Amino acid sequence: MLQLELSLFINRELITLRNELLAYPDESQIWARPAGTPNSAGNLALHLVGNLRWYIGAQYGATGYVRDRDLEFSDSGVSREELVRLIATAADEVTRTFAALDPALLEQPHPIDVAGKPCRADRFFLHLTVHLAYHLGQVDYHRRSVTGSAISVGAIPSIALVS
Repeated sequence: MLQLELSLFINRELITLRNELLAYPDESQIWARPAGTPNSAGNLALHLVGNLRWYIGAQYGATGYVRDRDLEFSDSGVSREELVRLIATAADEVTRTFAALDPALLEQPHPIDVAGKPCRADRFFLHLTVHLAYHLGQVDYHRRSVTGSAISVGAIPSIALVS
């Protein structure tokens, strides 16, 4: 069942996102925007949470979540504790939504066109998973750059979670 695999991979990446945010020694560093860096780790975390909660939770899980994409990139007053809570909420919504999803829906068009064109739900879910991993890499680079620490948060060993 594809939705089960997607849920496992998305949750693995969300665990790593949480661990990245917890690895900043100074909470204010989460919101740093060094020269040449368009987004802080905090804004990327808000963006990823908003993306998953809107496209998976609201569209398929009827969670009622309303997205404010502009705020995801402009807000800088969210505590690390709140970011971690939002990540946990997104993980829970993804897990519950995919667990209840009728597999036949995967071959149906996603309810919102992508770049003005229809896209099957399964392909859009794969896109969301890759999008999450892409931005997670940016968060990892941001943390290492801002803190000067090359220490890993252990993302690779967590692959065992999906076997």
